[in-house]
Amino acid sequence: MPHRIRVVLALTLVLIVGACVTPPEQDAARRSTEPVPTTGSPTPGTSTSAAPTESSAAPPPSTAAKPAWIVGATPLPLRPDGFGKVLPTPAVLENRSLPTADRLPPPSKGYTATVSTIPDDVLRRSTWRPDCPVSRNDLRYLTMSFWGFDGRAHTGEMIVNASVTQNVTKVFETLFANRFPLEEMRVTALAELDLHPTGDGNNTSAFVCRHAVSSTSWSAHAYGLAVDINPFCNPYIRGDLVLPELASSYVDRKNVRPGMIFAGDAVVRAFASIGWTWGGTWRSPVDIQHFSATGR
Repeated sequence: MPHRIRVVLALTLVLIVGACVTPPEQDAARRSTEPVPTTGSPTPGTSTSAAPTESSAAPPPSTAAKPAWIVGATPLPLRPDGFGKVLPTPAVLENRSLPTADRLPPPSKGYTATVSTIPDDVLRRSTWRPDCPVSRNDLRYLTMSFWGFDGRAHTGEMIVNASVTQNVTKVFETLFANRFPLEEMRVTALAELDLHPTGDGNNTSAFVCRHAVSSTSWSAHAYGLAVDINPFCNPYIRGDLVLPELASSYVDRKNVRPGMIFAGDAVVRAFASIGWTWGGTWRSPVDIQHFSATGR
């Protein structure tokens, strides 16, 4: 089978199994299909495929449903400021409820949270690097239960500052008790910082070693002292800029949908109980997804 066809088939399988697929996962799927050089005879106990004969039974046609949306699959045209062009929200995302792909075993019962030093493999796939404003020892690795938009309980992962682990796990216990839905909760990968914008991400995350939007100062995320909740459902808004860029439909806060955050709701109260501020109260930008221990 030609290599190009093997790549397409492998990616198709990945996309069907998990309807929500990130760019790093797509890259991993491509790498997994790279041809492996072979020499000599086949390994004992293995067999090689013979050319199909007229009597060979043809495989039945696939009946698997196509995913409603593939996250990260379509790059956006760029604006002069380097952000993606803000476009109308695709109809399939106007009431966003994509399923969650399990990267960790789901909880067996109730809310579960763990706190640990950051494992080496997690650190390697995170955005941390030596020139970040915090050291590895300043951070901790959390796993926490959450409810997906699919109505199922899942286990997510997050990196936060070591000083806020108890408070953060308490907040997400409250969100779990209120069955507030999250699409995904995973560690942001370094490669994602340089990806061409696709405007459709919805990852709930904390530590990301980056500067604040349109600034040369470190973001509170770079210290592990801020959390973004369902960014697509709760966009960042500054003038004509909306981030994520396809989340225009969610700028209308009168159209209430699952996963959205509002003043006085369970999410805002939970973060207020630990003394964190909400970007939804800011005038410009209005950062509805953003909660911070630093006030910025």
